Amino acid sequence: MEYELAESRIDSIRQLVETRLSELIKQQTGIYGEVAHNSGEVLLAGGKRLRPILLLLAYELAGGKDKESIIPLALAFELIHTATLIHDDINDQADKRRGKQTIHDKYGVPKAIISGDWLFTQGFSFGGRYGERVVEIITRSCSGLAAAEYSQLNHVLDLSTSPEDYLEIIIGKTAGPFSCACEVAGIIAGLDEEKCQLLSEFGMELGITFQLVDDILDVKGDERMGKPRGADVYEGKMTLPLIHSLTLLHGEKRQRLAEVIRDFDDEKFEELITLLNHSGSLDYCEILIQNHIERALGKLELFGDSEAKKLLLHVARLVQVRHS
Repeated sequence: MEYELAESRIDSIRQLVETRLSELIKQQTGIYGEVAHNSGEVLLAGGKRLRPILLLLAYELAGGKDKESIIPLALAFELIHTATLIHDDINDQADKRRGKQTIHDKYGVPKAIISGDWLFTQGFSFGGRYGERVVEIITRSCSGLAAAEYSQLNHVLDLSTSPEDYLEIIIGKTAGPFSCACEVAGIIAGLDEEKCQLLSEFGMELGITFQLVDDILDVKGDERMGKPRGADVYEGKMTLPLIHSLTLLHGEKRQRLAEVIRDFDDEKFEELITLLNHSGSLDYCEILIQNHIERALGKLELFGDSEAKKLLLHVARLVQVRHS
């Protein structure tokens, strides 16, 4: 499938999701007023809509025929994701999200917390339509996300954070929801257990890739991130480049890296990158990105050729190269 054609098809799915989200907020604002309106400002502020896109394509790949019937579930994943972003921004004291003022900065922390809760409720109201097994998988994913958030907070500025700690956190926060979206799509389409597992593993590998790319973008800077360069470093989050570098560096260089992390500011960017390059940590992350994306692509090999498969492969490549 040609690049332009794939981009057009994916963009049409994204626009469908945008339209349905806009309709939802308009309808719910008429019922719930301010909380729906304010929540909608965050929900409709942009974003890649990657989770609903993955879910809809995975459903199509699995042989699902009634796309309209699964759209509410696709919206549920974006509603829940946005709820987590609101709560993340409160924890991180961020004043920008996707280039716009965060909801807690604009309306205050109490209303922002409530907006996040409202979006979670809306998401589960949609997800609950699809049977006990689907609800159980979504609940497990959201519970894992909460546990990972706790763990990440426990590891803020913890220079002893291990790669295993990091992997556990990103599986809960990022990769788990990707995996969940792909798996439930297969279940609803009536796919057999083995292939549902393959879809789940595809989402997991893609989610890990996504987070590793984010780690690199946070250091290098990219306007597509929707948040300032170095935001994770400023917030004390132990991303893999930092963890790897702290593991490999010794003596004065490790001591200096620790000082840079603990007292980070804009003037230390170049020194940080120099230290990360000295330890080969950015190159190491690039190798891991390639490994995980290859694993993701391998999970789709047992599925027959289709437009949905080609589009999922295209989405995977987009996730991989968005920092290059």
